[in-house]
Amino acid sequence: MAGQLNGQPIIILDRDSTRTQGKDALGFNISAAKAVADAVRTTLGPKGMDKMLVDAVGDVVITNDGATILRKMDIKHPAAKMMVEIARTQEDKAGDGTTSVVVLAGELLNKAHTLVEQGVHPTMITRGYSLASIKALDILDEIAIDASDEVLENIAKTALTGKSADLALDSLVRLCVETAKSIKEGGKVNIKENINIIHQRGGSIKDTKFIHGLVIDKARAHKNMPKRVENAKIAVLDTGIEVEKTQVKSTLKITSPELISEARLEEGKLIEEKIEAFAKSGANVIFTEKGIDDIGMHYLAKKGIFAVRRCNNEELKKLVKATGARVVSKLDGVEATDLGKAALVEERGVGNYKMVYVEGCENPKAVSILIYSGAEHVADEVERALDDALRVVGVVIEDGKIVAGGGSPEIEIATRLRKYATTYGGREQLAIMAYADALEEIPKAIAENAGLDAIDIIVELRNKHDKGVKNVGLNIFSGKAEDMLKIGVIEPLRVKTQEIKSATDAAVMILRINDILTAKETGMMDVKPEHTADYYDGIQAPDVGED
Repeated sequence: MAGQLNGQPIIILDRDSTRTQGKDALGFNISAAKAVADAVRTTLGPKGMDKMLVDAVGDVVITNDGATILRKMDIKHPAAKMMVEIARTQEDKAGDGTTSVVVLAGELLNKAHTLVEQGVHPTMITRGYSLASIKALDILDEIAIDASDEVLENIAKTALTGKSADLALDSLVRLCVETAKSIKEGGKVNIKENINIIHQRGGSIKDTKFIHGLVIDKARAHKNMPKRVENAKIAVLDTGIEVEKTQVKSTLKITSPELISEARLEEGKLIEEKIEAFAKSGANVIFTEKGIDDIGMHYLAKKGIFAVRRCNNEELKKLVKATGARVVSKLDGVEATDLGKAALVEERGVGNYKMVYVEGCENPKAVSILIYSGAEHVADEVERALDDALRVVGVVIEDGKIVAGGGSPEIEIATRLRKYATTYGGREQLAIMAYADALEEIPKAIAENAGLDAIDIIVELRNKHDKGVKNVGLNIFSGKAEDMLKIGVIEPLRVKTQEIKSATDAAVMILRINDILTAKETGMMDVKPEHTADYYDGIQAPDVGED
């Protein structure tokens, strides 16, 4: 890239840099984004297919979760990375709809590319898309329905259908609803922070269960401690139970072997006194973030106290929410009011694989789900499915709004957008119509993945929505257009609104790019010989000598 002054060239960019402009730049970006959308399109819907992802070290992930697929793919293109970002945003904000948002963004770009080839300027398209998205959100608010507790199981069932969780669908649906309700606090349901999902080896997915408390993937600190404590009074510490080091550097001079024994006895006595003071609080279980040394374990076992060490920060937070304990920083500073309660704390497991169960907590705000499976890949996929279902149930509890599923909202919005487009006389009308066409790709993909005739399905859905039947969507099991509310296929309103917002934002951003400047990749092999540590650009480093 260069300019001229008085006939002399002015170099602005390195000669090795590349520049792509105009329609070529737009075409490259759209192609990259569309490739990402096509990669996940076949996973959409209850009968979507799974992807097998193998990383550089041979680890395998089998899933049809859009966010997981995109997160595991080694994507380099900047426009393609935007698609990954909108999938992550969709997952964080709504919990589900990650595949739909990527497919929609890809189709918006695909339809825009056709308009650009026909001579419509990208600025007109982005304006039309923005108008269409605002209208789409208004339509969603209009067709949304107030949710009741009775619909929560249908919400979870819709999210779990078509995934590995199908093997125990009914029991997992009830588990999701019970779990999400139990951690509701101040009108919010924080799935990420308040639910601990643990894999248990052996058994079947049908054995997966909800624990009114926590399961921590650790064992008790010493075999002489009790394995089971009923009516547990739990202390949570962020300090260790060990001989404390001095704050400043110090040296202890030992002049005889007897003094070594005396020093050790004195250290043990200090630990013993602290544990004696601790025991007076009435605590019989300890969970600590730090370590417990041999002396500490000896005296804790002697007192019959169950102890677990090296708990991470997240585990401590969940323990506090589950048991009602307060984190204490001094072993001998624990009081009865700092203790949490549980009906049972017990170590269970086979061989070296042990876990600690904290059960029977009163009104716990942090709980656990135990997934049983003989295959780790199956357990991982069930965990992802449960996470999606828990999140959407939580979203409905928080917002109290739902819409029909099965592609019904997309068809309804598309139908109304086409009428809305006629109110604009400029080229924005073409963009609004293209937006409507892109929305219909969602039910079309669902139909294709179920092995149905997508064209016939879309025509049937359009006809029914034109007649005002706004909740009709695709029943993939019967292959017909049916009222989704009657058959219990429903989704949270937030999933659809976030889908519209994220897909539109990504499409508009990519469409506004008309110039791509790419610098040459450099590595250590590109460093010039004279660019050494002691000589750079004519500046000689001072000689400091060999010392």
